[in-house]
Order: sequence, then structure tokens, then C-alpha cells
Amino acid sequence: MKPDLFEAPDYFALDSLLSQEHLLVRDAARAWVKRAVSPIIEQHAQAATFPTEIIGGLAEIGAFGPYIPQEYGGAGLDQISYGLIMQEIERGDSGVRSTASVQSSLVMYPIFTYGNEQQRQKYLPKLASGEIMGCFGLTEPDHGSNPSGMTTNIKDMGDHYLLNGAKMWISNAPFADIAVVWAKNEAGRIKGVIVERDMEGFSTPETHHKWSLRASATGELIFSNVKIPKENILPGKDGLGAPLGCLDSARYGIAWGAIGAAMDCYDTALRYAKERIQFGKPIAATQLQQKKLAEMLTEITKAQLLAFRLGQLKNEGKATTAQISMAKRNNVEMAINIAREARQVLGGMGITGEYSIMRHMMNLESVITYEGTHDIHLLITGADITGHPAFSS
Repeated sequence: MKPDLFEAPDYFALDSLLSQEHLLVRDAARAWVKRAVSPIIEQHAQAATFPTEIIGGLAEIGAFGPYIPQEYGGAGLDQISYGLIMQEIERGDSGVRSTASVQSSLVMYPIFTYGNEQQRQKYLPKLASGEIMGCFGLTEPDHGSNPSGMTTNIKDMGDHYLLNGAKMWISNAPFADIAVVWAKNEAGRIKGVIVERDMEGFSTPETHHKWSLRASATGELIFSNVKIPKENILPGKDGLGAPLGCLDSARYGIAWGAIGAAMDCYDTALRYAKERIQFGKPIAATQLQQKKLAEMLTEITKAQLLAFRLGQLKNEGKATTAQISMAKRNNVEMAINIAREARQVLGGMGITGEYSIMRHMMNLESVITYEGTHDIHLLITGADITGHPAFSS
């Protein structure tokens, strides 16, 4: 593995808009990625294993629920800090960022936002420290972009509920201690349920043979007459809006995270182009390579500005679902296009594990689909600007 010489591009001096706290948080995460992720991530991606040894480090840099108040174990940071942490982690690897995103936005966020005080005190401090890990169950084998069609259900048995059904494509599932699961009650209303690892009838088979997110643990959630205590129901909100609120937080983090992957690909391509000699000069001196690199930097800069403004809106409580969808869609597309262009700058070397580009490219093929597909986010924007939802005929 080559030494991590990454230098972040900042063509429009965005660092000058960040607070000292933002810079400290960002730089701590960046240093940790260089020290703890870069040296091991290629090996884990090749072996298709998740590096569980980094969980403690993720907790130490505040990657688990950074915006959760300190009284519940979080760092009490703002939304821009959260975005910057996700950016730096995904610069290392999308799968590692997925682990942090799920823990923060899909497990801690709903417990903090929709849970009661007893649930917050019981779970959030342990989630923030990494003592326990969580996952989020919404997607089903037959219901992806249309989660309202879910068939996973809970039945009121008097002193408890019975949970039955299945979820798939669940990050963290194989090692998660708890799962925040969305299921319909007898009235067809979607409710949030906290499922614990040791509950009888709950299993999490791992998903194998992935070409993408190979350093991330993915699995299914299977529920067969799982007894759920009534105190494990999230009381604060129900209906489809509850899980979609969690997805807004996760998609926001992805909009920042994708910038990190793009920056790593750009930095790698720029460094290689300056060193690679062909026809008696560095390929960086040729027009076509300069075009590639200049366009990469332009797109990264546009994405940085979009994410920063979205972060300001999030801090003010003004960011809309449609705005978050636009940023997620734009920034992931930007990143995957840059990965493909950067791979071409490196030629054949771009497909090897000696460089990070091909790993980023494969990972981004998942990122462009999860937390809402590329097409669905386009339709969210379309519905917002026209007033006519086009999700179904």
C-alpha cells in the first residue's frame, strides 16, 4: 500500500468559511483516516471483510451521532461538522462511511428524534461509543423504491408484539446489536421497532459475492415470530414520514461523503499525471489530461459549494427533502464520473489495488443506488418543481 499523501482541493477557499471547530473536527477525521483506514482498506476490500478494529476509532472522532447532544453521548456538533466527518471517512472508503452513516442517521437519529427518554438513555450512549452497533431495516425483497408497500408486520398480542417479515441490503446487519425496523401494524400504519440481537426468531444472514462495498458488512434481517416488548416501539412518530425523515439525514451525509471519494480520485489522478512520463514529458503537460483534471476540480468545487450551503440550511432547520435529494443525486453522480475519468488518467494502473480509484468506482455504484436511487431522486426534484408526482402511473 502506498503512503497516504492525500491533499484536499479547496479551489474556492471554502476553508475560510469554516469555523475553527469545523476545521478541528475535519482535520481530526482526516488524520485518523490516513492513520487507521488507508493502510488496511485495500486488504479488507480484496478479502471482502469489514475492519471491525476501526469501530473504536470511528467513535473517537465523533463519527457516531456527531449532532446528538452530549447528554446522550454524542458530540453535540452542528450539521456541517457531520458532513465534514462523512466527507473524510468516505475519502477513505464508502463502506466505512456507510457504517458511520447508518449508526448516526438511521439508528441514533430515529431513537433520539422519535424515541422516548427511556429509549434515549438506554441506547444512545452505547451507540455513540461504539459499544453497540445498529442497523436500519426498511428495504424489502419486493419493496425498494416503494417502501409503503412493505409487508413486514407487527401484531399486537396484548403484552407484546409479534414481528414477522424480512428486510434486505442492510448495512451493518451481520454484526449489529440492535436494528431499527419499520413494520406495519394491523391498521396498516408504519411503526418503528427496536429489535435486539438476542431476541428469539431474529437472524441476520450475510450477503456475499458483492463487487461493491466489499469492505462493508451487508446482510438481511429475518423476523420469525419475534416477540417485541411494547417499550421497544418508537412512540414519537409513525407513518412513512418517520423512516423518510431518517433517510433525509443519511442522504445529507452522503452528499458530503461522495465529495470525499471524488477528492481522493482527483488527488490520485493529479499526482500520477505529474509523475507519469510519456513521450518525454509528464502526461500532466498534455491538453487532454489537463482537460480531465480541470473538469474534475470544477465539479468537486461545485459539489463543495452545494453541500456547504445545504449544511447551512440544515443548521437553520430549513433544508427540504427535495434539496437534500438534489444534493445527494448531483454529488454522487459527480463522484462516479470523476472516478471513471481518474481511472483513465492512470491507464492500466487504475484497475489495481495499488491505487484507490477502482475501489471508489465500484463503491459508488452502490452509493448511486442506495438511500434512494438516482432516478427516484430526479423524480423527487421533478415533483417538487412541477407539483406533479410521477412515481406511479
